[in-house]
Amino acid sequence: MNQPVDDSPPVNAPDTSSSKPRHDALRFHRPHAHLASVFGNDNFALKAEAFARFFGTPTFLGAQTLIVILWVAVNALGFSHFDVYPFILLNLAFSLQSAYAAPLILLAQTRQAARDKAQSEADAQHREALAVASEQRQVLAEQNAERLLMLLEQNTRLTELTQQLAERIESLTLEMHGQVVPKH
Repeated sequence: MNQPVDDSPPVNAPDTSSSKPRHDALRFHRPHAHLASVFGNDNFALKAEAFARFFGTPTFLGAQTLIVILWVAVNALGFSHFDVYPFILLNLAFSLQSAYAAPLILLAQTRQAARDKAQSEADAQHREALAVASEQRQVLAEQNAERLLMLLEQNTRLTELTQQLAERIESLTLEMHGQVVPKH
């Protein structure tokens, strides 16, 4: 299920052709883009996943607690008698809620686990690519250091040779000067 990695810059990216090439920071994550909503990407699917994610929130727990307190209070205090003690209708409502909530929550968790795994794999690939690039830069730096050392050694030899030639020219100049100019 591996898809080719697109190293080209995003469509809206600025033109960097004249400067240093830029790498797409999300190039390792793009092959996992198919891991969208477990229910699909239509309106119903997005609502179903949002509903499944809502079940574990403090807002949901608070609202459910408030509904249960109101339900029991309305029936126990005699305001209405649609579900008298032992609240069989309330138990049926909880059973129905559980019948729908459990599969939705499990599907959302399964899909999130798949997303987390894909994210982890993409991050590992990115770290590996960084490590390889770092090793390549280190090798290049070592090669450049060796070249610089070699150039410095050549420069030292040329400087020494220049000094020897300058001394030889000076001695020849003095010798010629002594032969051309009469001594007084």
